[in-house]
Amino acid sequence: MGTVLGVPAPATAADTAGRAPATASAAASGPAAAARGSVASPIARVTLATALNAYERGDLRGAERQFRLLSRQGLALGDYNLAMMHLRDEVPHPDKQTARMLLERAASRGLVRAELTLGQFHEQGEGGAPDLVQAQQWYLKAAAHGSVDAQVAVGTAFYLGRGAALDMTQAARWYREAANGGDVGAQYLMASMYETGLGVDRDLRLARYWYEAAARNGDIAAAAKLKAVDAALAEAAGTV
Repeated sequence: MGTVLGVPAPATAADTAGRAPATASAAASGPAAAARGSVASPIARVTLATALNAYERGDLRGAERQFRLLSRQGLALGDYNLAMMHLRDEVPHPDKQTARMLLERAASRGLVRAELTLGQFHEQGEGGAPDLVQAQQWYLKAAAHGSVDAQVAVGTAFYLGRGAALDMTQAARWYREAANGGDVGAQYLMASMYETGLGVDRDLRLARYWYEAAARNGDIAAAAKLKAVDAALAEAAGTV
């Protein structure tokens, strides 16, 4: 389900990653494994599935109660989903600082999505004024743990000097990580950086590699740039 702050979709066990890029083996020993279990309730058997079902059928009070119970039992996804309900004003007394506390607890329990969302929380000023430095700190944590969206955010912070010192070498490092993770925008940016020598040694062959990757993923501009780089490589080889 959706990951961007404010999207009306709760997180499921499939969205969970441990402190490494998400893989089946990582999920099996992280919060996803806990999510597959259940938490006893004096009234009914509460699981992540029952909480999500309540949310999806519009029973927000029931969903809130169940996510809160899961949170108290140590489930990171309980923390996360309850936090998102606070941020979306879906509880009787929504509170942004409570949401932040829940997200921080989910992050401490190994939920990479919570780290990414905390970056968005501070970047967008959900708790007050935007804090780009704090946002970058959380994005860095999520990026190091394999979040492609966070890797793009970190690269952009270094590229623009927003929340971090202007550093094209670091920008290239994190855009490369995101490009390897399949982000088409990062693939295009890496191609452009190799084409111009921005933050990396100029290398038209690597520029071509990344433009081709972006073009395969549907970037129309990358397809046009690929032709231009091919022409430059041919000219450099003396075949034009």
